[in-house]
Amino acid sequence: MDKIPSFTINHLTLMPGVYVSRTDITPSGDPITTFDCRMTAPNREPALSVSALHAIEHLAATFLRNDKDWSDRIIYWGPMGCCTGNYLIVAGEISAHDVRELLLRTFSFIADYDDMVPGASPKDCGNYLLMNLPEARMAARKYIKVLADPECPMVYPD
Repeated sequence: MDKIPSFTINHLTLMPGVYVSRTDITPSGDPITTFDCRMTAPNREPALSVSALHAIEHLAATFLRNDKDWSDRIIYWGPMGCCTGNYLIVAGEISAHDVRELLLRTFSFIADYDDMVPGASPKDCGNYLLMNLPEARMAARKYIKVLADPECPMVYPD
């Protein structure tokens, strides 16, 4: 079986940043872009906890799907299985530079959020108790520093 492209990225040199993971064409002929929103250095920094990632997932998905400029282009937001970041899928062929400001706003929202996590109820979520808002806020503040840095990585390393 062929190795999928995301497993060909050298995770030993991958740093926190935002990367275009892939651009695909839908059956209707429209492009969609998948972003690797990498929050920790894989295999070198601790992974995010599942409970922090779950809170980030709920908050980011809510923010993105309500953003007045981007809501109609947001297809998906969700955590990576390795717990080192998240995937964002957006309609259109879009660069990492194009979503950087959106991600800064998203993670600023998470960093400042101090209320009940949207959808964190037994009626709305399959594991509503698995949420750690304080840890999610701390991780968001750390990722904001990465995104705000003019040297924020946006191209996968060789």
